[in-house]
Amino acid sequence: MDELRVYLETGRRWVFAGAVDWPGWCRRAQGDEAALEALLGYADRYERAVGVEVGTGHPVVLGQVGSRRGTADFGAPGAIGPWDSEPLPAPELDRQLGLLQAAWAHLDDVARSAPPELRKGPRGGGRDRDALLDHVREAERAYAPKVSGRVPPRTAWPEQRTMILAALREAPTGTAWPVRYAVRRLAWHVLDHLWELEDRSG
Repeated sequence: MDELRVYLETGRRWVFAGAVDWPGWCRRAQGDEAALEALLGYADRYERAVGVEVGTGHPVVLGQVGSRRGTADFGAPGAIGPWDSEPLPAPELDRQLGLLQAAWAHLDDVARSAPPELRKGPRGGGRDRDALLDHVREAERAYAPKVSGRVPPRTAWPEQRTMILAALREAPTGTAWPVRYAVRRLAWHVLDHLWELEDRSG
């Protein structure tokens, strides 16, 4: 892609910068410029996670939206912007879903080599490996209805992922989450915890 299209989501204290065309590449910091720097600073990690070169030309900020229900300050991007209503042709949907699948595969690889007990955070908290993976899996199941999908409880993770991909491909118009946003949110959640798993495995 010739330009890095970015949006900003603003909370009271924190700002998320997200790459519109690269699902999951989204970081936060205190202030607009700091958030953009944090985003660009994760370019190499994002490329390793999805196995694709993204390029880091000067970012083009499409717009800024306020955080919904203060989610940015709690650590999650939750705003839907006008860019999420852009048409999503089949080839572009295939590309974005491929990035989500690559993120899943990389999470699986990292999880296999991670220790069961992870290093605690600065305040002594944080989930251990299996609890962290359970959290990611259950969050994905909870996201599925946002695009008119449904994953029954206790569905095996590989099957769940297949069902989520099908829901994203077949989502009708007018779902609670536009498909562009849904793919981006799913991939962000996977990568955010993947990088946490990497950082706390040492």
